Amino acid sequence: MTTTGKQLFTTLEADGKLTVASEDVTFPDPTGNEVLVKMEAAPINPSDLAILVGAADMENASYTPGKFVATVPEPFSAGSKARHGIKLPAGNEGAGTVVAAGDSDAAKALVGQRVSCVPGNAYSQYCIANAAMCLP
Repeated sequence: MTTTGKQLFTTLEADGKLTVASEDVTFPDPTGNEVLVKMEAAPINPSDLAILVGAADMENASYTPGKFVATVPEPFSAGSKARHGIKLPAGNEGAGTVVAAGDSDAAKALVGQRVSCVPGNAYSQYCIANAAMCLP
């Protein structure tokens, strides 16, 4: 079963250009101890805000459907040098319903249950999470 949906990504370039965009993604079938969660809610924590907007100039950002581009001024951009050019998924944690599972008994036991989870890409319509990181 192939599952597709939207996922939010954030990319900071070396020149300070920050792009946050919703993109179409194909989610793999879960394997082993993984579950596929149809996300229903995700909080916005300070750690999420740091990669989403950080010190970006949001007043002068350009907005288009599903995307915005803003400038992160120096020295904030230089302080984030480790993430320059890397497309990062957003959303540390969230909650949703498990719609598919890998082979493990722990994963299969969660099918149909609403869980909270920590997948690291919770700003998404679906996510793959380890069953051990899910709480019914």
